[in-house]
Amino acid sequence: MSPAARPPLRLGEEVAEARAARRPLVALESTIIAHGLPRPRNLAVARELEKIVRDHGAVPATVAVLDGSCVVGLGDAELERVAEDLSLRKLGRRDLALAVAQGASGATTVSATASLAALAGIRVFATGGLGGVHRGFAEHLDESADLDALSRTTITVVSAGVKSILDVPGTLQRLETLNVAVVGYGTRDFPGFYLTRSGEHIDWTVETPAQVAAIMRQQDALGLGGALVVANPVGEAEQLDPVVHDQVLASALDEADRQKITGAKITPFLLAEMVRATRGASLEANLAAVRSNVRLGAEIARAYHA
Repeated sequence: MSPAARPPLRLGEEVAEARAARRPLVALESTIIAHGLPRPRNLAVARELEKIVRDHGAVPATVAVLDGSCVVGLGDAELERVAEDLSLRKLGRRDLALAVAQGASGATTVSATASLAALAGIRVFATGGLGGVHRGFAEHLDESADLDALSRTTITVVSAGVKSILDVPGTLQRLETLNVAVVGYGTRDFPGFYLTRSGEHIDWTVETPAQVAAIMRQQDALGLGGALVVANPVGEAEQLDPVVHDQVLASALDEADRQKITGAKITPFLLAEMVRATRGASLEANLAAVRSNVRLGAEIARAYHA
């Protein structure tokens, strides 16, 4: 491979040392830091999530693209930059080559984080909620790039299901079509991001990190590409009140329709409306889910490397 074709991947010092020592690693996305949380809380949460990974016996690898370099394992100064730089783009998998070629900087979404983590040899990625099929798909043909990226990437993604503002049944159908395996962690009810249950059923369930690791090893042995989605529900005590959730979401969807908001703008609009209308309760449910997923991700990474 020529130098020009070599992947522009840079491992953080802690991640490089962990890889050399064959220690468990957990990838973390940076979009939640740059675009998903209010400042200055976003930096505190980023550091908190990395600490949760370390406290549970693994090494965090927060991913971003900085000045055209794909960084897997941000240092603290880089973490601060992602949290404070308002000019950072939001980068999906499709944007990576463009960002690298133009020396751009951006926070990575699920699709980009999963792709770069797999390129770095990381098998576990913890996030909040996945993107998916949008409501009104038949009219707008709007679907998150997360789904296609997961079908192409061998990685285990721990999430609280897909964002409840989306078409959850449609998303599960697409995951099946794309051969992305989904397993419920301690549940047969697919979680709904802010909600413990979405009302959709899961065919397969596991009860321990070791059982997840066993599935991962069989994926390796069978040579089956594609992601394994571990659906880890937010605790009932920490979920958003389901009645409030449904009322606020219905109102937000009506407002989006009135303003003719579609495409890439619809998800951030709906999420912002949820935070505003619930006076921050949806954000707290989101963070509770992310913390739980990061904790479980570290435990799965440890079990896989055992």
